[in-house]
Amino acid sequence: MNKAELVAKMAEVADLPKVTAEKALNAFIEVVTEALKEGDKVTLVGFGTFSVSQRAERMGRNPRTGEQIKIPARKVVKFKPGSKLEEAVS
Repeated sequence: MNKAELVAKMAEVADLPKVTAEKALNAFIEVVTEALKEGDKVTLVGFGTFSVSQRAERMGRNPRTGEQIKIPARKVVKFKPGSKLEEAVS
């Protein structure tokens, strides 16, 4: 499902115009992004938790040459599904 399909489905389920559903989705994305930039967690009970963690520097290999390369440390976004989401999927 891409963003346009998600907006259409949200509009259908919530009985909203697509324009309103798209504004709501864009606002959600913006708010979550800002919270994660600030180092906060975003928890939606039953759905899941978005968080940021620090990945340590490590050594890797260039698959073409086999040469060892240093992969720098960086922040990564993680999502841990909530219990209701896991139950619905399984």
